[in-house]
Amino acid sequence: MNEALLQIYHRLPSPMRSWVATARGLALRQQRYGPETERLVQEALERERWSSVQWREWQTERLRYILHRAVTRVPYYREYWAKRKGHGTSKQWEDLSNWPILEKEVVRAKPRAFLAEDCIGRRLFQMHTSGTTGTPLLLWKSRDTERAWYALFEARWRRWYGVSRQDRWAILGGQLVTPVQQRRPPFWVWNAGLRQLYMSVYHLASDLVPHYLEALKKYRVRYLWGYTSALYALAEEVVRSGRQDLKMTVVITNAEPVFDYQRHTIAQAFQCPVRETYGMAEAVAGASECECGRLHLWPEAGVLEVVEDGQAVSPGAIGDFVCTGLVNGDMPLIRYRVGDRGALAGRDEECPCQRTLPLLACVEGRCDDVILTPDGRRVGRLDPVFKLGLPIREAQIIQEAVDKIRVRVVPTSGYGTADAADIADRIQQRLGNGVVVEVEAVVAIERTRAGKFKAVVNHLPASEKGRVASPLEES
Repeated sequence: MNEALLQIYHRLPSPMRSWVATARGLALRQQRYGPETERLVQEALERERWSSVQWREWQTERLRYILHRAVTRVPYYREYWAKRKGHGTSKQWEDLSNWPILEKEVVRAKPRAFLAEDCIGRRLFQMHTSGTTGTPLLLWKSRDTERAWYALFEARWRRWYGVSRQDRWAILGGQLVTPVQQRRPPFWVWNAGLRQLYMSVYHLASDLVPHYLEALKKYRVRYLWGYTSALYALAEEVVRSGRQDLKMTVVITNAEPVFDYQRHTIAQAFQCPVRETYGMAEAVAGASECECGRLHLWPEAGVLEVVEDGQAVSPGAIGDFVCTGLVNGDMPLIRYRVGDRGALAGRDEECPCQRTLPLLACVEGRCDDVILTPDGRRVGRLDPVFKLGLPIREAQIIQEAVDKIRVRVVPTSGYGTADAADIADRIQQRLGNGVVVEVEAVVAIERTRAGKFKAVVNHLPASEKGRVASPLEES
């Protein structure tokens, strides 16, 4: 929604905002789901028991199609490979490892160059990423792509957890469903088209959260879905107030990592499992947590590589996620650095749930949100620093210099200087004694423009990042 329409929408009385949300929901329902949806869902669930040979054959065939389409139909890739003629065999493009890593800035600068030429004139749905790190990316998808992608959502983000899109659910997301300056409820809209209570993440002040809890009860919400930090804010109030009347079937987290203390509190508050998921608007990778607590990749979504300093790393090692999408053949993104970091589990590692989907060892978060130490190490997930029982609501680690870290904490009752010293000591244990750690108490921690919480923020300039990089990275 553009700014002018958004201003008009925000002037509407609350019931009319819900009517607008419902109209939008009906359009999205038609876009995402159709008569083929249930068949696609069942096929996805059946594939979860495939052998490794079946998966390899399926991915190889689909990847061959995507690469050929990119070389012959997509201007950016066709020009790239035309310039490489004479530098090797004419079939170099058939090997994925010969393709360059694609950075977001390239797609952001010329998005139409990644659109297949035979799509021009066809009806495609245009969408964009949240733009939390700058200008949003423009993306195009066909109806078939959308329905294939959302069938995977339905199979592995809902059916695994005993719910469906027919159930009433609430989402805590970054859409501006109510004006930010509004201080009286409702801070949500009811989207009847998707049976969805869309709740604002921009109004989760401690004195307003009780209104959210009453809305969950009023609308008979069966499960929750949203940013981890926002779900945690609701859960804290449930625990604090001692409420037992908001039992959910499942709480599904997305877009932010789930720390142990958050998982514990959310599960306690809503008396249900907490399941972590992973995905992005570009639809080049997806993953969901099974009942055994393991994150399973979706092989149909894409080929995920873990790369550090331009080289593939071994299973279990942390690196950047580089993904080749297999769903969207109209705007193929090949070896695309999505901006997240994590690790793959070993190829032979099995999950007790008996699904044969590949396993992610972990998702650490954004590439930009990694602490760089004076000795050149990259340190990602630091949530173990904030041990269970620490009297804080949330915390953010900010790197201001290679040897200086500032920690912002929102304290709760009982927080004192000993807790601050404990946090500083635990961070120094992980980063080294040469790093100065300052801990400050704050009233609140700002969210991004999309309403997301950033646990780690790296403020180092590019020159400083280069100074501590490995020799391979500098070459």
